Amino acid sequence: MSRQPAASAAARRLRELRAEAAQCQACPLWRDATQTVFGEGPAGARLVLVGEQPGDREDLEGHPFVGPAGRVLDEALSEAGIDRREVYLTNGVKHFSYRLRGKRRIHQKPSAAEAGACRKWLAGELETLAPQLAVALGATAAYSLFGRATPILANRGRILQSELFELPVLVTTHPSSVLRQRDRDARERAMAALIADLSQARGG
Repeated sequence: MSRQPAASAAARRLRELRAEAAQCQACPLWRDATQTVFGEGPAGARLVLVGEQPGDREDLEGHPFVGPAGRVLDEALSEAGIDRREVYLTNGVKHFSYRLRGKRRIHQKPSAAEAGACRKWLAGELETLAPQLAVALGATAAYSLFGRATPILANRGRILQSELFELPVLVTTHPSSVLRQRDRDARERAMAALIADLSQARGG
């Protein structure tokens, strides 16, 4: 099969998965989320970046990585020489998990059960795309890709094999970790480390 028909079939399958995921009620997160936030990117992408879950902006706009962490990721990708338009961006969990603090919606880490309930959608994306490499952005993404807890700092920059998906996975931090640093020097170090990991993903 030539590449063009294969990409066309993959794009069609991703549209089907997106429509199916929009109706998902496999865990309680759908009740309070605005919408399902499915992955986006070219059907022929050879690199897939997997984050944790949609944030507040992603939940409202319906697109992955469009909030503050997304802006950090955009900068890191650019510095690493990766065109965001050529990669597929998704999250292990497709609904926003949060708690209310007054009128603000504060991010809450998804549970293992919530990540497990959502793994079918990630599996559908990866099986359809058949990428050369996935990047786990943080602990929840690593759990979604490996099916077990995976220490991030001990493994960052390493390419590990996901037995769940028979896929090499590069482990790194989530871009939101850059935003959590308390001073400028710490933010610059965290950003440089993220850029270095993404540069390795580009070459991998």
